[in-house]
Amino acid sequence: MDDAYRIQAEEWYERGRRDLETARLVLEQGGYTDAVAYHVQQSVEKYLKGYLVLNGKRPPKIHEHDTLLNHVAEFDGSFEGFRDLCEKASRYYLDDRYPPGPPPENNQDEVGADLGRATELINIIRSR
Repeated sequence: MDDAYRIQAEEWYERGRRDLETARLVLEQGGYTDAVAYHVQQSVEKYLKGYLVLNGKRPPKIHEHDTLLNHVAEFDGSFEGFRDLCEKASRYYLDDRYPPGPPPENNQDEVGADLGRATELINIIRSR
């Protein structure tokens, strides 16, 4: 594997790690659930893109996690088990981030479960 790919992937992972940690902190402090959901979305996106880079593929400039997952699954089909998380994370970004309408009030337990699933996905990516 090319060192340049590894270095760039680590840069993606570090930014994703910060988003994941921010999501945890906001959730633990009882902060806005839309902020938790946003950072969950960002962490998943950055880890998926980092995984693509690590495998020598330029990540597309998109935010649709299910499409990113399709690209990742070309290298490892076992990631298919996270399709539900990826579809939901895309909605957190695309549907819930901008007006019209007020900021969403996501269920804290549900967002916490999504954070747990994102952590599980990230741990798998980091182990490969």
